[in-house]
Amino acid sequence: MASLKVYNSLTRKKEVFTSITPGHAGMYVCGPTVSGESHLGHARPFITFDIVYRYLMHLGYKVRYVRNITDAGHFEEEGREAEDKISKKALLEKLEPMELVQKYTNLFHWAMRQFNNLEPSIEPTATGHIVEQIVMIEKIIADGYAYVSNGSVYFDVDKYHHDFSAKGMPYGILSGRVLDEQLETTRELESQEEKRNKSDFALWKNAAPEHIMQWKSPWGMGFPGWHIECSAMSTKYLGEEFDIHGGGMDLQFPHHECEIAQSAVCNHHIPAKYWLHNNMITINGKKMGKSYNNVIKLSELFSGNSPVLEQAYTPMTIRFFILQTHYRSTLDFSNEALQAAERGLKRLWEAFSILQKMELANASPNSGTDADLNAKALKLLEEVDEFMSDDFNTAKVLANFFELVPVINSIRDGHLSITALDSTTLVRMQQTFQIYLIDIFGLKEENAEDTGKLSSVLQLLIDIRKEARSRKDFMTSDKIRNQLQDMGIQLKDEKDGAMSWNMI
Repeated sequence: MASLKVYNSLTRKKEVFTSITPGHAGMYVCGPTVSGESHLGHARPFITFDIVYRYLMHLGYKVRYVRNITDAGHFEEEGREAEDKISKKALLEKLEPMELVQKYTNLFHWAMRQFNNLEPSIEPTATGHIVEQIVMIEKIIADGYAYVSNGSVYFDVDKYHHDFSAKGMPYGILSGRVLDEQLETTRELESQEEKRNKSDFALWKNAAPEHIMQWKSPWGMGFPGWHIECSAMSTKYLGEEFDIHGGGMDLQFPHHECEIAQSAVCNHHIPAKYWLHNNMITINGKKMGKSYNNVIKLSELFSGNSPVLEQAYTPMTIRFFILQTHYRSTLDFSNEALQAAERGLKRLWEAFSILQKMELANASPNSGTDADLNAKALKLLEEVDEFMSDDFNTAKVLANFFELVPVINSIRDGHLSITALDSTTLVRMQQTFQIYLIDIFGLKEENAEDTGKLSSVLQLLIDIRKEARSRKDFMTSDKIRNQLQDMGIQLKDEKDGAMSWNMI
């Protein structure tokens, strides 16, 4: 099998993957901020790194996969005033912050199960590691690379850049951004007067008395910055140096850049050897965002309950659609593309089912073999490992499988004898399809027709509940809602009077 090569965002080139500890691999992937329901943008990174996880295990590595949950203190440095997103959303929903965190964490886990993603080895939370974050911040201050201002702590980017450039770890090493250019273009944001330089980022934020989520620290009551949690948790569970750090391309700057700076001060080297980033998704050619009114929650994607969607799409259709494009390429979601993926998955799965049922007793290593066809089939199968080991190229693997589909269908239809391929080739085809589609790609059989029927039944119940509420028949309305809740289906009343549902 070819050596695994990965595209390292840090060096901007493909490199042969060599783990720090032979036979073992450590991978940290930035998880969700659980201040709201997971949306389409969460599907790609977590499916992408589920494939990386699965393939590393297929290659024989014992993998420790750490994916965090950001449940406090996530505030943005670019374009928004500093805010704790969890606290803000908790006020809006009239929930205790940890009640809200649990609600959206459960929904995230539910969505990951629908996609058939494997659970990470460890799933630490920001709130569960406040002590580790404070200890790391104290060390950064002690080493002279952070300062306290009005109860907040800021990382001194300019000093870090000056000192660590000579060590080969300048600020901007990952993103390629030049510090001087950043200083010229940084916008005026809240709390800028507390900073020595505009590019400095918060390690700890002072909390006003009314702030819901806050903790004691050497600098007063407050909450942690966004970047420090990942440095603290990756160090705790994977060590000062580990193999892979993953996430979406949008996290390269500032999040991952700041992680590198923090960890370099504390541990004296860049934390991860290989940095992998999946590209972004667009919807009908536009960036997904509230301003475009095209944000699709995962529950809406599965139910079809969104004005952007023409129908419901099953989790396996979404997973398959994502795998059809290399993870570093832009991916555009549209109804036409998703419907094409739905048809493609059905065609491939039918061929796989036929292949599994083939009786090989009549196949012969010699007699009646079509040498050219047999050689072509073997080449397509051999290339699969090469493509996957070339930076996880799932798109090329699937393309080869689709070239074999007509051969499988021709054998089923009697247009081609089973002896056209020798028995070893057929066995290899069966094994390769099984290993890749099930074990590595994580696809599974699902009944799209049943999913569609469920959506129709739920819509009927929603309509009945609406009618009951309009008649002020709150007993019937509440009964429908409560019984669906007991079955694991949550109805949500939207502001415009509409209702939606999701699994819990």
